[in-house]
Amino acid sequence: MSAKPLIFACCLLAVTNASGADPLACGTSLGEPLVADPSLTAVDLGVPGTIQLEAGRVEAQLGAEPSAVMSGGILLRRDDKLAGADTARYDPDNRSLHLEGGVRYEDPGTQIASDSAEFAYETGRIRFEGAEFSLGSSQGRGAADALEINQDGRLVLEGVEYTTCPPGSEDWLLRGKSIDLDTREGVGTAKGIKLQFRGIPILYAPYMSFPIGDARKSGVLTPEIGSAGRSGNEIRVPYYFNIAPNYDATITPRLLTSRGLQLETQFRYLTEKNEGVITAEYLNDDSILKQARHQVRFQHRTLFDNGWRNSLDYREVSDSQYFEDLGGSLSISSITHLDRNVRFDYYGERFSLFGQVQDYQTIDDAIRPVDEPYRRIPQLLASGSWPLGLLRLGIRGEVVNFDRDVGVTGWRLNASPSVGLPIARPGWFVSPALAVDHTRYELGDVPSGDPTNPSRSVPIGSLDTGMVLERTMGAANRVQTLEPRLLYVHIPHRDQDGLPLFDTITPDLNLVQLYRKNRFLGIDRIGDTDQLSIGVTSRVLDVSSGQELMTATVGQTRYFSDRQVALPETTVSNIERSDYIAQLSFLLLENVNFDFGHQWGTGGSGTTKSEARLQYRPASNKLLNLAYRYRRDSLEQGDLSWSWPVSTQWNFVGRYNFSFRDEEVLEQFFGLEYESCCWGLRLVSRRHISTRDGTRDSSFGLQLVLKGMTSVGTAADKLLERGILGYSADLR
Repeated sequence: MSAKPLIFACCLLAVTNASGADPLACGTSLGEPLVADPSLTAVDLGVPGTIQLEAGRVEAQLGAEPSAVMSGGILLRRDDKLAGADTARYDPDNRSLHLEGGVRYEDPGTQIASDSAEFAYETGRIRFEGAEFSLGSSQGRGAADALEINQDGRLVLEGVEYTTCPPGSEDWLLRGKSIDLDTREGVGTAKGIKLQFRGIPILYAPYMSFPIGDARKSGVLTPEIGSAGRSGNEIRVPYYFNIAPNYDATITPRLLTSRGLQLETQFRYLTEKNEGVITAEYLNDDSILKQARHQVRFQHRTLFDNGWRNSLDYREVSDSQYFEDLGGSLSISSITHLDRNVRFDYYGERFSLFGQVQDYQTIDDAIRPVDEPYRRIPQLLASGSWPLGLLRLGIRGEVVNFDRDVGVTGWRLNASPSVGLPIARPGWFVSPALAVDHTRYELGDVPSGDPTNPSRSVPIGSLDTGMVLERTMGAANRVQTLEPRLLYVHIPHRDQDGLPLFDTITPDLNLVQLYRKNRFLGIDRIGDTDQLSIGVTSRVLDVSSGQELMTATVGQTRYFSDRQVALPETTVSNIERSDYIAQLSFLLLENVNFDFGHQWGTGGSGTTKSEARLQYRPASNKLLNLAYRYRRDSLEQGDLSWSWPVSTQWNFVGRYNFSFRDEEVLEQFFGLEYESCCWGLRLVSRRHISTRDGTRDSSFGLQLVLKGMTSVGTAADKLLERGILGYSADLR
């Protein structure tokens, strides 16, 4: 009989690959994509989800025992899913098709090839014998004695092998007796799993359950193994609890061979209005210090519907050496105070409020009680600004209670009403303003004879003006701007020697401070002055991309009278001009960035501080940073860091941070990265100052990354990302 197409109205279920579906890299492939032969006869019912069968030749037998044999190329199509074979046999008893010879299956995330397969079109089940498969953008591929796709969203593999390495280079391999992937629930289970690297078993599990794609599931995470310096070797074994879609927790036993077993826990939550993290660490008996040690931290935020926000941050450690011994980095070990606060704030179009209760834990034993920061219990801040014709009225106020175990304590009330006449036009602005700052104290624990309720009122007059000029440069797509700015401030002298000093300091001079009206940071002192701050900024912009190719700023403050207000135990500098400050940032070449900041005095005072950083990045995998920092009578440091390939597969990484003032290395680490198509290796040796008294620590990290699977060893990638500016731990 003549060949006619057979059409089966049934569903073909495809494997849903969580990683998304891209062709394999590294040259792996299961053959050319399936393409329908134009000569095949076909009928399209136009019904979504209908299976369309195309065959070059069909031989059918009708009657009591119907049968059909198809040859000349078979193609089954449903939406974006295809299955094909050389021949097919129709089995009416089991309502199935038996595919043989060059069997292929494809969907956007899966490719399967085998010698034979059975398609039960009524139940939607496809079973492949002796199958090879590839899965998605992870470049994963493998083979199975049997592979079954079920209509209920399950993929079952028996006698399976899996890797992301290309054919002929199976450096790492996952073997399992059986793997069951439930794509609807997003959960996989495996039995008899063995992970081997270069033929050496590195992990075995008789049973494991794991999430597929973005789905979360409780279970053991990849252990971390490494060296913790003075604390000995370190082993972390995290266990993750998927409590609910918006709640989870992680419990991590951390074994430090020189100190003991530490337990780390973290609980996270997220609701429509709230989010937070609770972290706790506990070491029952430190073998070196002979005591229990702990850290607790609670972070919380709430966003209310009416514009109010709330935040809470509480942190506590058991002793002053906690971060030095158990923190792991120089920046953490240098912490001197832990901030604990509860805050509420509201920001409206015209008005804002802020309130907090704030406390500190001082963890530096060298800080005297009289030098510890004050508690604010509580602090309330309010500010507003309203237009009134051409004028703008403003108010800023504060009420705060300062408390401490040693020294003067008490309340501070501050109010600063202001009126301004801001005028802004294209290319220029002028903004004269007048304010009155009033501060009153109600004090306790004052020395005998000192006032308990001192006060101060001082007017503040200012004139702020600037321009923005621009011109087209030689290149038509580049524009240069010139932005001069002047700020004149007049504040008369008021005697403030009888006022306490709760939270006021003299900040470093910088571009922000240059245009502040008060030379002190804090309101316990309002600096008397008659001054003019002068600055100019120039930019070069690429008009087509909007990229800022160069920015340069230079500024200085000039004083027209002597200053008298000073902080206790300090003297007033009555120089006529402040230091010059300059900042420069530009793109030297397409792949070279340079940033430079400099502060220098007039006459023979010389440089006060200087910072420079050069970054050379000719390619995504080539990075070189060079930095220099100088502060007069304080520090002088050089910093060199890099990530540079030395061959096709080897990469040299490192950092060298040196103090010229102390003539010693602050931190150094050197390492090698090896990367193949499907795995990578990081080896990093580190030596650094880990305590405030200069004690040094050494460690060695080894991290094995199996692409598309996991990483084993220490978290060397975190150290490199923190220590090398611009470094990315993502292996190519």
